[in-house]
Amino acid sequence: LIIGAGILGASAAYHLARLGAQVEIIDQNHPGKATLAGAGVVCPWATEADDPDWYLLYARGARYYGTLIEELRGQGETELGYSRVGALVLAEDRARLDTIEGRISRRIKDAPEAGTVRRLGAGEAKRLFPPLRDNLEAIHIPGGARVDGRLLAASMLRVAISSGATLRNDYVSLRLNDGRAECLGSDGRPIPADEIIVTAGAWAAQILALLGLRHPVVPQKGQIIHLHLPGVATSGWPVVLPMNSYYMLAFDDSRVVVGATREDGSGFDYRVTARGQLEVLQAGLGIAPGLADATHIETRVGFRPAGSAMRPILGRVPQIAGLTIGNGLGASGLTVGPFAGHLLAGVVMGEPAEVPLERYSPTGP
Repeated sequence: LIIGAGILGASAAYHLARLGAQVEIIDQNHPGKATLAGAGVVCPWATEADDPDWYLLYARGARYYGTLIEELRGQGETELGYSRVGALVLAEDRARLDTIEGRISRRIKDAPEAGTVRRLGAGEAKRLFPPLRDNLEAIHIPGGARVDGRLLAASMLRVAISSGATLRNDYVSLRLNDGRAECLGSDGRPIPADEIIVTAGAWAAQILALLGLRHPVVPQKGQIIHLHLPGVATSGWPVVLPMNSYYMLAFDDSRVVVGATREDGSGFDYRVTARGQLEVLQAGLGIAPGLADATHIETRVGFRPAGSAMRPILGRVPQIAGLTIGNGLGASGLTVGPFAGHLLAGVVMGEPAEVPLERYSPTGP
């Protein structure tokens, strides 16, 4: 039984169903689900995070996309929301860009999926992403990709359902029954399950508190602006990473996404705010002034499940039988989520983990 059908829960359902498990997925369809609001940039090689364990998980998440996309296409899925368009890594300061280039060069020695990385002059970078400022140099990583979390999660759920899984919308709660986790539907009746996997993102703490667990994941609000450039072919534009926590990426429908705020302490405030709009637009137009005349389509709000820095939660809860948790991926959810779901499925089925998961135990390392 999987509670939460975001990118991580959808992946766990997909992999478990493909392994022959009987799977039921329950989702409450909260407004602000991170998977539905987020625009995914898959480019771990540029991150400034230097924790080796976290980077391993992050990089394996990017690598796993090759396997996953091939599998989904083999199942007849075509609306995947994933495209390997490359990435432009920017920095205002040339010395900082030199440092970033050195770090990327070291990392891609073990990451052939990143492609052949090269430094671009300002004119070359602007040719690839025309709205950029004229004077910005960049590092081009061909293996960088974009992903639409809505489409990818829906694709994995479709395959899971075709493999025998069921999906329903419901409000559920948990309770302890003789030391084992038990799930109750909105009607108060127990839902039978050998294993309960909680992948409820920013809402997981509320669910797990019913078992007496303090779950250290809180909502981090993100506001993401969607712009339209009428008549402009944007489908091949690379994702843009200015190395300041913001990003830009384009989709096939002349749409450019600029994001995102990282608002701690906002709770589940689903409002689009003037301050959030200003913050994102200033960051975006500061490096891509060519977007100034774009049409504003919408601003999406999502709540990232933010846990301790570089320590997501993946694994069984040892003191409660039949309970597994996957959460806390934060802003990296669309990169790591599919791989993390694959890992959780292996944990539940008793398979050895492909990467060490002890550090990510729900009880801490």
